[in-house]
Amino acid sequence: MNISIRDLHFAYAAGAEVLRGISLEIGSGESVAIIGQNGSGKTTLAKHLNGLVRPTNGDVVVGDWNTRQHTVAQMSRRVGFLFQNPDEQIFKNRVWDEIAFGPGHLGLTHGELSKRVDAAMERAYLVDFRDAHPYELLPSQRRWVALASVLAMETPILVLDEPTTGQDVRGLARLGALVEELHREGKTVIVITHDIDWCAEHCRRVIVMGQGRVLMDDDVHRIFAHADLLAQTFVEPPQITRLGIELGLQQVVTIDEFLTALAQTR
Repeated sequence: MNISIRDLHFAYAAGAEVLRGISLEIGSGESVAIIGQNGSGKTTLAKHLNGLVRPTNGDVVVGDWNTRQHTVAQMSRRVGFLFQNPDEQIFKNRVWDEIAFGPGHLGLTHGELSKRVDAAMERAYLVDFRDAHPYELLPSQRRWVALASVLAMETPILVLDEPTTGQDVRGLARLGALVEELHREGKTVIVITHDIDWCAEHCRRVIVMGQGRVLMDDDVHRIFAHADLLAQTFVEPPQITRLGIELGLQQVVTIDEFLTALAQTR
């Protein structure tokens, strides 16, 4: 299910334009990161993908659906959205019920619903917390609850807004493994993140935004080779890339690539 964004402009009421003529094509099954400084329009762009925000001008088409012509409830069958703040997304008194809320409106049988919820809890490491109140959990765990509620919808497209926030090293590794697993399953995964090192390890394509426009859109290796352009939106290449450049190594964005390139120089 492809995403087509055509000359998208958006301005909040009585405000300046937040998005200024964005055109993008995101193919089915892509793994994409959207990066850029605060205020560059990343989250506003993402909210257009499931109809939470409607274009001032231009169009956003998901599959064969123009978001102007479909409700958020309808779009939620195609695009799962993880909010930047999970507390804006969680409202049930029990973890299992929170995860079941969305798919519970899809007309599933009780058995099908239970299967989806249990699978999402297992993927989100929440099996031991199924009966807990979400607000008894740590903020990082609540983010996993919100993510599990998105996973349980089994949408072909997932948009994750700052999923790495508040995660420790183990949480970051688990999240990276999950994103790569979803990519292998053919899901389209779009991640908004400030964690450039995590992005470099787990996303294939990077879109760099600045002042409501797309500054760059390319393969992760080519993106991080342009430190001068990244600086326009106050983004630095990954630490391992900067170290590689100092050592004369090119096209290095992950630790494994760094070690391989370093070994070849010896």
